[in-house]
Amino acid sequence: MDKLQQLSALPQKDKGAAFIAFIHDILARTDQSAVDADLHAVVDTVVNQESVGLVVGRQVLSELVKNLGEGVVKNPELRKTLVESTLATIQPRIVSYEEQVNTLRFQLADILEEEEEWSEAARVLMGTSLDSGQRAMADGDKLRVYVRIVRLLLEDEDSVQAETYYNRAALLVHSTSDKETLLQFKLCQARISDYGRKFLEAASRYHELSYVGDIDEEERRHMLTAAVTCAVLAPAGPNRSRILASLYRDERTLELPTYNILSKMFLDHILRSAEIKSFEATLKPHQLAKIAISSNDRLASAGQDDDPAAANEPAASTRTGPSTVLDRAVMEHNLLASSKIYNNITFRGLGALLDLTPGAAETMARKMIEQGRLRGSIDQVDKLIWFEGNREEDDAQGKAGGLGDVEEAEDTGAPFTKRWDNQIRLTAANVESIVHHLTERGLVKLSAAA
Repeated sequence: MDKLQQLSALPQKDKGAAFIAFIHDILARTDQSAVDADLHAVVDTVVNQESVGLVVGRQVLSELVKNLGEGVVKNPELRKTLVESTLATIQPRIVSYEEQVNTLRFQLADILEEEEEWSEAARVLMGTSLDSGQRAMADGDKLRVYVRIVRLLLEDEDSVQAETYYNRAALLVHSTSDKETLLQFKLCQARISDYGRKFLEAASRYHELSYVGDIDEEERRHMLTAAVTCAVLAPAGPNRSRILASLYRDERTLELPTYNILSKMFLDHILRSAEIKSFEATLKPHQLAKIAISSNDRLASAGQDDDPAAANEPAASTRTGPSTVLDRAVMEHNLLASSKIYNNITFRGLGALLDLTPGAAETMARKMIEQGRLRGSIDQVDKLIWFEGNREEDDAQGKAGGLGDVEEAEDTGAPFTKRWDNQIRLTAANVESIVHHLTERGLVKLSAAA
């Protein structure tokens, strides 16, 4: 191009202003194809011709990058094309033009994010130079980039790569006091735990974020819903009971579509298939992931299935274990709920309740007892599971649920009488707590003693 040759022949002190004026002239044109071609030629000349010089090149490219970032180019498709072509031209010279390359990458990531190309935007940001170059990037700025990459990857459910960048962000989180960045980091924490099936941890973090006033109300409602979902999917046991109690006490959950299953889980009611299917429709793909049954569990399950003494009991299922995360959560919950109803149950009866083979039901109960999530014992001879009164569960729902402490019952030496006494004491404590709450709100007035 004759114009570019003329500009390249100018004295060094005049080249910068002349190239910048020419760029402004190109960007003001209406022919999009001409703008793309001419601007590409200018960038190629500035970057690759030694006669232009590094100082002039940085000055000209900085002005071009500034114009592209400020929206001088109104057409979004043309702007994206110009950013991509400019980046492709100067990327091989990143050592000389690192600042300009990084700025163009941030601009391209913004464009791709607006187009909901989450993974592409994340990959563009991964290519930025954060640890070396002409100007050292502050730790707070690096943290923002890492958190943004994690957020973008999670939008496409790429949790494995997201966790890599989350770990990098965790090393820098102490370097900033910016509230927005810290909130985004905490949300990434919750979502990483969710995708990693650490549902108890995720539920706790989601619930904590749902109280933050700086977050939009609709987003807080979404986080509260996510907290309930993760609590339902968490392994049954005392820790989950504490989370369920905290959510059940939260009046905002009354308005959620998942409140029914939350209340049934908290109150230790048996869950039915229709309720499970309704809840299943609200889950994300990673929450419906298939789970494998180990060969040891399959063998253990098979070894218990032939029981000639069970002729009068319901027909056994052929399922040898839960198939999804939701399946496992529901089966474990129903097993725990049955321990509040029955003193003991046969393997075959439990299998009919959980829709499992007798051996698989026994295996699940054994694992929960081993892990301290179920109190009981297994009689292999009579093929019975004996349940014990679970004091930890009562504490989880009583103390964490705000229902008050229950006085320790006197040891009479009669276990069933003791259990009955504990139930009466717990009921009395619950009634007293309800009256106390109603009195505090002025809904009930206690008459003065005569």
